Amino acid sequence: MSSLRLNGLRKLPPGFRFQPTEEELVFQYLKCKAFSFPLPASIIPDLNICNFDPWDLPGELGEERYFFSMKEAKYKIGNRINRATASGYWKATGSDKQITSRRNQVAGMRKTLVFHMGKPPHGSRTDWIMHEYRLVNVPNNDFNSANSPMMQNYLNHEMEKWVLCHVFLKKTSNNHEIMQSFCNKNRNEALGHRMEPKLYNFMREKDAESSSSSSASSRSDITEVSSSACSRQY
Repeated sequence: MSSLRLNGLRKLPPGFRFQPTEEELVFQYLKCKAFSFPLPASIIPDLNICNFDPWDLPGELGEERYFFSMKEAKYKIGNRINRATASGYWKATGSDKQITSRRNQVAGMRKTLVFHMGKPPHGSRTDWIMHEYRLVNVPNNDFNSANSPMMQNYLNHEMEKWVLCHVFLKKTSNNHEIMQSFCNKNRNEALGHRMEPKLYNFMREKDAESSSSSSASSRSDITEVSSSACSRQY
C-alpha cells in the first residue's frame, strides 16, 4: 500500500485509515523507532511536539494525529520534561496506563495530558488531549547481547529518548467552531502584520459621480441662462 505526501506528511489513499491499537503503537512503531528497526509504514513524522501549539501541528484540525518526538529537558539539571509551548502547556492528568503485549509483557506506558492556555499553574483547560507513549522495558529476546551491562545501558538510553504522541481534539458540541475561530485569530496575530482587504463602497462612488454630473449640469444650465439674459440685455 502506497501513501501520498501532503504538507510534509504522508497521507493514506482514500478508503484507508490509520487506526493502530495501543499495543501496535508501542510494540510495532515506538520500539522500532527507538532501536532503528524498520517501521511497518512511514506514516508517523518526527517533530518536537513543544515547538507547536496543538492547533498548529501538521495535519487536519479534526483528525487524530501521531508524532514521534524526542524528550526535551526543561532544565539543564534534572529529569523534568519540557511541556511548554508558545501559548500554553501540557499538563498530566490521571494515572499512567501500562501497555502490555499478548504475552502479558509490559513494554510501555501511556501518559494522558491536557493542554492548558496561559502560564502554570493558572492556565485554562482546553479540549486538546495527548496520549504520550514511552518504552519502559525491552524483552531480552529482541537483542542477542541484551544481558551484558554495556548493552543494557545502551538500550535504556535509546529507550528513554523517544516518545510517541497521539494528539486529538476531544469531541464536544461547540469546541470545533470555537477552536477554529481561535486558531484563525492566533495565526493572524502570529504573522505580525495582517493584510486586511481594502473595501470599496461602489455605491458611494456612484452617488458621488452622479452628484458631480448633476452639479456640472446645473452649472452649465446657469451659464446658458446667464448668456441668454446677457444677449437679450444688449
